[in-house]
Order: sequence, then structure tokens, then C-alpha cells
Amino acid sequence: MSRSAWLVGTLAALAAGGAGYGAGHGSVPLPALLDRARTEFALWLPEIAPPAQPSSAPRGPVVYYQDPDGKSVYRLEPTRTPDGRDFRGVHASQDVQFDTDDEDPATADPSEAAAVPADASRRRILYYRNPMGLPDTSPVPKKDSMGMDYLPVYAGEETDPSTVKLSPGKIQRTGVRTATVTRQVVRRPVRVPGTLQLDERRLTVVATRSDAFVDHVANVTTGDRVRKDQPLVSIYSPEINAAAAQLIANPGFDGSRRRLQNLNVPDEVIADMERTRRVPMAITWTAPRDGVVLQRAAIEGMKAAAGDTLFRIGDISVLWVLADVPEYDLGSVKIGQPVTVRVRALPGRTFTGKIGVIYPQVNRDTRTTRVRIELPNPDGMLLPEMYAEVEIATGGDTPVIAVPEDAVIDTGTRQVVLLDKGDGRFAPAEVTLGARGNGAVEIRKGLEAGAQVVTSANFLIDAESNLKAALQSLAAPPAQTAEGTP
Repeated sequence: MSRSAWLVGTLAALAAGGAGYGAGHGSVPLPALLDRARTEFALWLPEIAPPAQPSSAPRGPVVYYQDPDGKSVYRLEPTRTPDGRDFRGVHASQDVQFDTDDEDPATADPSEAAAVPADASRRRILYYRNPMGLPDTSPVPKKDSMGMDYLPVYAGEETDPSTVKLSPGKIQRTGVRTATVTRQVVRRPVRVPGTLQLDERRLTVVATRSDAFVDHVANVTTGDRVRKDQPLVSIYSPEINAAAAQLIANPGFDGSRRRLQNLNVPDEVIADMERTRRVPMAITWTAPRDGVVLQRAAIEGMKAAAGDTLFRIGDISVLWVLADVPEYDLGSVKIGQPVTVRVRALPGRTFTGKIGVIYPQVNRDTRTTRVRIELPNPDGMLLPEMYAEVEIATGGDTPVIAVPEDAVIDTGTRQVVLLDKGDGRFAPAEVTLGARGNGAVEIRKGLEAGAQVVTSANFLIDAESNLKAALQSLAAPPAQTAEGTP
């Protein structure tokens, strides 16, 4: 039997016998066996129960006071319970959630420091916030009405009230998408209706400058295409014949030749009179230019007064497109901008031209301004009064900082984009917008190329950011906490 077993058995026997012995002989000392047991117990007690190590003393300042019964009741100042007991002071070393940077390294317990998470030991807790997002903060740890612990807010975390941090799962569920801010050419086509018109500078009329009779009309009518110098009508004019007779009677007299020119007699006819010295009965008028006969008023045998129009001819090699641009798009339209025209009569074909004139007047009723586009028509397929769909390529050729249009949140008074700062953090940035086009919008101020902006679910993030800012504005500011408290 070992000493330990013997000692335990002896102690048990002594306890039983000594009790009876002492009861009958209270004044008689214990026998020598008791003295030997006491001696053996003192020698072998370390084998049975080694002495407990004294606990290390708390270090650091008192950061708060806790209820002496261990309840979740904390105070910043020394306080007593209703029954008069003092709250227990909690030192910095007794709460592993607090920063230990101010602790003396010489007195710090290495095992205790190892128990503290690495990031928690480097960051200082500013305050504790409600776990449900309610506008309630606490300078010390506490629980809400449902028993949930308040969450710590560390220094440097969530410094901007408008910054929102989302978990990866929430980002995936809400469908958040981002895009990179780039430099690109922003062009927005302005699409407006228009009609084709004749170029007013390419219209010509055939008329006499004196009373005359129509002797013969060529086989041309409205809609026919004529060539320059093609015969159109022969007329007899007494006044022209009198001037021709005077020219023949006085050869070399410049006054007679000038009079015929004033009556619009062609130079070829005047030269033929001087060569043949004969006055023709009728003079033939020819087409002054290539074009289309827009009007034929000459009829054989009719009398035409001075100035009456006999033929009206239009050149359609170049046409005008008159388009009505809305007032709100007028600022982006400039003279010389390229234009694409499509006509309903020729599906699948496009014609290109440039803006020649922006008329200096806004229509009072339609709030539009007319612009004029010069459109070449070499094959003559375009005709006056055709309807056209006009597309004006507004914008410049210089790349600018731009983001997708979906990235911009327009509140009416300001424009905002949401920046992706990484690690699920998003923050709003106010921007100044410029031109729009091709699904993008120019950013004149507020962003730099290379930044990441949210293009999808940005309204949900913006709503959460506004809610968070509103809640934090209602919450007690952390500056009201005492010095040295978390």
C-alpha cells in the first residue's frame, strides 16, 4: 500500500475513532497515532493538492464599472447599487476588446496578449452600436431588449456616415454591378422629322420684260427634266422688234444693243441679228439651267404681259432638308455637324449632309427651331416635299471622362454616382454632368478615370446610405463619451 493510500485510510479511521474517543474522554489527549497522521499529511499534502497560484493583479486604468452581481449594467463613474454596494471597477487588462497599445510592455502578460485577436489589439473601439441598426449607441458593452450584444465600432471604420458596407451575399442578391470610369467620345444623336425642299438659290423663271405673244411652245411640261440652253418657247414682241430694227439701221450704235439686252434678249440672238442684218419674227427663249420644270404657264397664242412667268425651273442636284429641333436639344446642335437622312420612299438607303443654317427663331407653338441641311442629290432620287428622318450627330471628337447613364442618380437638384471602394464598401460622389450619348454621360467634375462606379442596384444602395446617414444623425455622437472610454 502506498503512503497516500495509507494516509487516506488512517485519516478516515482517525476521523471515526477520534470522534467517539473524544466524546467519552474529552479531557484526554489524542494518542500518538494522531500525531503521526498529522505529520504524514503535512509531508504528502503537495502530492494530493498542489497549492493554487496567486492570480495576477489587474493592470491598466479602470475603463468602466460593472454591477457587482455580474449583471449587464455598466457605468462610466463609480456607482452604488440600490442596496449600497459599490460597482466593480473593470481595468483595461480585464476586457480583451479594448486597445492595449497604451499598456506598459514590461508588465504585459504575454499569454493574455496572445488571447486577443490581432486586428482588435491594433484598433481602438469608439463606441457600440445597436445590432438592429436603430439610432442608439453606447460607450460601453450592453445588450438590447432581445438580449443581443451591441456591435463594436472601431477607430477608422465607417468614418463617413454616407458609406455603406454590404456583405458579399447581399451584393449578389441585390444584383450590384460596377463599371470602370473611362475616357471616350460621347455623341448623342438627335432624331427629328424633316421635309425635303428645293434650294431657293437654284430656282429660275422664264419670263419676258415686255408685252409679247406666245408663238410656239416646246414639247416640255411640268415634271420634265430640261438641260441648259434647251429651247422652251418662241414669242413675238413688238417692242423687241422695234429695238432690233433700230440696231440694224444704226450698226455700231451701242444704245440699240443695250436696249435689246435690257429686254432680256439672249446675246446669241443679238449677235445673229448683227450678222444677218435681219429682224426675226419670233425669238426663242431657252432653259437657263439644268433642272426640272416645276411650272409651265406658256400656251401657244396667248398674250403674256411684261413679267409674266412662262416657265419655272428648279435644280434638284442639291436639296434642302428642313428639320425642326426641340428647344431643349438646340444647345447641342452646331453648324457643320454631320447629318444622316433617311426618307420613307427609299427604305434602306441613307444620305449624308451637313447643317448649313440654324434659323434664329423659335416657333411659339411647337417650341422648336428649324435647321437647314444641304443634301447632295446627284442621281435625282430625292424629290421635294418628301418626308425625312433626320439624325444629327451631336458631340465632339475629343475623348472625355464618361460613365454609363445607369450609374447616375439624378435627384433633380444634384447628380450623384456611387463609388465602389472595395471590400463591399460604397460611397456617393456628387458629379457635374456634360453631354450624353451612346449610353454614356460626360463627367465634367467629380470623378477621375479608373474609378469603379455602381451601374445596377445603385438606387437600393443610395436608399440604404441615406437611411444610415439619417439614423447616425439621430444617434448620440461618440464625442460625448468620457476620456479613455471605448
